[in-house]
Parts: sequence; C-alpha cells; structure tokens
Amino acid sequence: MSSPVPHRDVRTRRIRFSYPEGSLQRHCVDGDLVMSHVIAVLSATFPPGEDFFVRSVRNFRDRVTDPELNRQVGGFIGQEVTHGREHRELNRRLQEMGYPTHRIARFVKWALSDAEKRMPRMLCLAYTAALEHYTATIAEALLRKPEAQRLLGDTEVRSILLWHALEESEHKAVAFDVYRAAGGTERMRIWGFRIMSFGLLGLVVIATALSMMLTDRSTYNPIRLVRSLAAIRHSPFLERDVIRHLRAYTRKGFHPDDIDSTDLLERWTVELFGPEGKLADHLG
Repeated sequence: MSSPVPHRDVRTRRIRFSYPEGSLQRHCVDGDLVMSHVIAVLSATFPPGEDFFVRSVRNFRDRVTDPELNRQVGGFIGQEVTHGREHRELNRRLQEMGYPTHRIARFVKWALSDAEKRMPRMLCLAYTAALEHYTATIAEALLRKPEAQRLLGDTEVRSILLWHALEESEHKAVAFDVYRAAGGTERMRIWGFRIMSFGLLGLVVIATALSMMLTDRSTYNPIRLVRSLAAIRHSPFLERDVIRHLRAYTRKGFHPDDIDSTDLLERWTVELFGPEGKLADHLG
C-alpha cells in the first residue's frame, strides 16, 4: 500500500497577461539571438504539450484513491489549461514578430497525437512525468538564479515565465504520483525519461536552428551569431546543479520531492502574488 500523498498547494489562478503594441523586443531575452529563439520554441511547444499532459493524467484519474492527490490533480489540470491559454496568446505575438511559433506548435501537436495512437497510455503518462521533471527543474533554476532572471529583462515575457515557473514547481510531483498510483513501473519511468530527453533536446536544437536560419537575418551576422553561441556555455540553465537535478530522475526510487522547493515556493508566491506582489494586478 502506497503512503499518503503530502499536502501541496496546487491552485488554479485566474490570470491574464497582455502585450501592448511595441512592448516586446525582437530578441526578448536580453537581446540574445539564440536564447530568444530557444524561448520562442519552448513557448510554442507549451500549448500542445500542456494538452497532452492533461489527457495523460486524466486517463488514470479513476485510479487515484488518495483524496489529497485527487485534489492536486484538479489543480494541476486547471494550471496546465491556463498555461496553454496564456502561451497561445504569447505565441501569437511572437508569430507576428517573425518567429514560426504556429508551425512548431502544429508539429508538436501532431507528434504527441501520433504517440498517443501508437503508445500505451501508461507510457504516455511516463513521458508526462518525465517532461514535468524537465519543466520543474528549469523553472526552479529560473526562480533560484538571479542571473537567469536578468536574462528576461523587464517585459511581460519575464512576467509570464516567472508565473509559469512558480506553478510548474507547485505541481511538479502530481503526474509522477498519478503514475505511481496507477501502477507504473520504475523501469518504464526511467526509460520514459531517457526517450523524452532525446526527443525534447532534439526538438529544441533543430527547431531553434531552423527558426534562426529561416526567419531571422541576424543569424547571418557572424559576429553576433558566434557571440550568442559562445554565451550558451555560460548559461545559468546549463550549470552543474541543473544537470545534476535532471539526471537525478534516473535514480531508482527517485521522487520529485527529493529536491526540496518549499522555501523557493513560499518566497516567490509572496513576491508575485502577495499584497505587494508584482503580478497581483494580473489576477482576475
């Protein structure tokens, strides 16, 4: 018999972001060529990805007997639906600025739909838990590292990514716990992570390169391109602690709560949504 799921505050926030005309720079990540395209690619993947996560978890909700986990599943679904909605609007703005976000989203939607047709539902849930580990690890690096936050400048892109990061950390264990409650094995969990690591990294690299080459004339400025590529080595998202946290998923017996984010969540909940919170005025 599995142990009870601990209480976690996984709430659905009614929130809206807006992008007035001219408020976004072409290269919105600190003027950096490559990272701006990486963020655009990731944003494009979020709406179809969030839809896939919700379907994968819903497929096994009837096996969730723990009332606390069932409550968290409701919060998880609400958060993911809201993430998808808000990133669709951001992606529309990025598309207007020349990023091929709609094309990338269509490809990801097709790829995930094809996986659902061909793969067992339990494997799709294993993929979801693995990808949730990726998003939570990157999210917590953003929330933890001031140098990562500085890359985002002071635009609405910064706001949406900080909000998204907070909620990814809040619900990071939900899909994982549903997978365990549904009887998923350690072997499938670990192999699901390895397969998704290959697919996710391949998608980001290839889509970023194509986005840059086909839509951005700045790519053909060799000095700017070389500087941007060189800066990747020093990215706060590729530091050893981030890689170590990602790799921890392949350890037998791993659980997302092994990486304690309690203090981080408390601090950023107040900073974003407290009485003087930076995003309190975004709540409906």
